[in-house]
Amino acid sequence: MSNKSPQKHGLAIGIDRLDQEVFITLTATGKLTHHDYELITPMIESALKEVVHPDVKVLADITEFEGWELRAAWDDLKLGLKHGSQFSKIAIVGHKDWQDLAAKVGGWFISGEIRTFHNEQSALIWLNNTIDN
Repeated sequence: MSNKSPQKHGLAIGIDRLDQEVFITLTATGKLTHHDYELITPMIESALKEVVHPDVKVLADITEFEGWELRAAWDDLKLGLKHGSQFSKIAIVGHKDWQDLAAKVGGWFISGEIRTFHNEQSALIWLNNTIDN
């Protein structure tokens, strides 16, 4: 019997749609697994499939995120490759040293703009601003 205590992990998702605009909020907790993506991917697919030319904005909170299992990282990459052209803005909120690198790498697969923030309020202001600075 293992002495390890269970570790909380997963993705919480919120999806709001207004005509062709889709706003997704993601909160990643712990180390994500393939099973986490098996649960979340159909929700994202469903939200995007009925919108002809979606303008998708994402608020990703990674303040409690610890990384991915290898297979989950592959799932994340596949999701980005499939829907990357639909994302107009992605705001990453967290205090991780590597979040700027993650945004840079994500920019290779996403057609929209990705920025990192240390607080949610600044991220939301940028996401909702139609004139980029």
